[in-house]
Amino acid sequence: MTSPQTTPIATADIGVVGLAVMGRNLARNFARHGYTVALYNRTTSRTDALVAAHGDDGAFVPSATVADFVASLKRPRRIVLMVQAGAGTDAAIQSLVPHLEPGDIVVDGGNSHFPDTIRRERELSALGLHFVGAGISGGEEGALNGPAIMPGGPAESYTDLGPILESIAATVDGVPCCTHVGPDGAGHFVKMVHNGIEYADMQLIGEAYDLLRQGLGAGASEIGDIFADWNTGDLESFLIEITAEALHQVDATTGHPFVDVVVDEAGQKGTGRWTVQNALDLGVPVTGIAEATFARALSSSLPQREAARRVLPAAAEPLVVTDRAAFIEDVRSALYASKVVAYSQGFDQIAAASAAYGWNIDRGAMARIWRGGCIIRARFLNRITEAYERDPELPLLLADPYFAAAITAGLPAWRRVVAQSALAGIPAPAFASSLAYYDGLRAERSSAALIQAQRDLFGAHTYRRVDRPGVFHTLWSGDHSEIEIPPLVPTGA
Repeated sequence: MTSPQTTPIATADIGVVGLAVMGRNLARNFARHGYTVALYNRTTSRTDALVAAHGDDGAFVPSATVADFVASLKRPRRIVLMVQAGAGTDAAIQSLVPHLEPGDIVVDGGNSHFPDTIRRERELSALGLHFVGAGISGGEEGALNGPAIMPGGPAESYTDLGPILESIAATVDGVPCCTHVGPDGAGHFVKMVHNGIEYADMQLIGEAYDLLRQGLGAGASEIGDIFADWNTGDLESFLIEITAEALHQVDATTGHPFVDVVVDEAGQKGTGRWTVQNALDLGVPVTGIAEATFARALSSSLPQREAARRVLPAAAEPLVVTDRAAFIEDVRSALYASKVVAYSQGFDQIAAASAAYGWNIDRGAMARIWRGGCIIRARFLNRITEAYERDPELPLLLADPYFAAAITAGLPAWRRVVAQSALAGIPAPAFASSLAYYDGLRAERSSAALIQAQRDLFGAHTYRRVDRPGVFHTLWSGDHSEIEIPPLVPTGA
């Protein structure tokens, strides 16, 4: 059993609270980089197990109580919480606060909802404490070997904390995948959008797999070979890499492809929903992320799916592939174009939130730190970084010359794939919604004019005209004449 000293000596550089997989591996990462790491977990046996199994990773200072844990830390104390988001995080903070002093830094490394982070930062700031909401991506492997880290909170806290976090983060071209994102909830917000993009990316890959399987009649391993080949080009990414690995896996029990014995019901932990909910609040269309989130929900609607299979016909045409290589290339092009849309929408959401909350987030820096360590790390994040270096105020990622050219080159294939999937009755919601978004952006005139006319007719919501300035309303219940609505006069003017 752990036997902490009666009066612990403050020797630890940083502390970790919560020693489940992510917390344990993050603590080991700190230790491997030469930091003395204080450890605390509500269940002391978990602390003992870490030290027993991995004590040779570096210097650990285990504690059985919160008081001893805090006392073992050098001032200013740096504490990383790796506990369950929500009530668990609040409880951990409440247990620590009585033992802390002004200037101490508390880091929440979980997947907390950014409004909670804003609240916690405000509450702890009133006590003279620094609270940092830090998005950490990369899963258990990243936590151990180098994650992407997105810390928010007070800029002055990053002066002290930043060098430590940067030292354990992944690096690409010698640049750490960690930077100060912005005040209060900015770090957790960016991690939320990262996860939303991850939802879209995974859904698009799933749709590509489904199209290849049904169009080629190929087995999982053969399609795994296709993904492995794609991972050598513009689509190179962690998610494409692990897709190939999963498709090559054979179930030991049945001898069947592993993917064929997995129930087709996708889970989710809420970050995708948060991303879509916030996008609605901001008025930012994130259609790829939304479709991916709804697709997971639909996959879990098992009673509805069973009822539909019994009575709803497909009325579909067979998907006939006459040129195998051309079809594979079409799906690849559609996947790349749709992925670009998802990332573009995510960066639009970051820009909108940055303006709304006064965060001043550098989108180029976000692309740069996502190049390594995180789940959505991909070769083309270098291209996104370069796009924002060319124009930090770029209003639309798709309008960057590189991405405009890439989308243009793949557009015919993208349209063919969406049309073929619709005709064959193969669901490809993220492919289709991404293409519809693209067409909505480029349309010279949209159907919104009719919607605005409808709104004015049933609710007197007014409209603007294309031929002269001003705001107007038609007297629909009267003689259908048009009146101009005078501008509002500010109070006190």
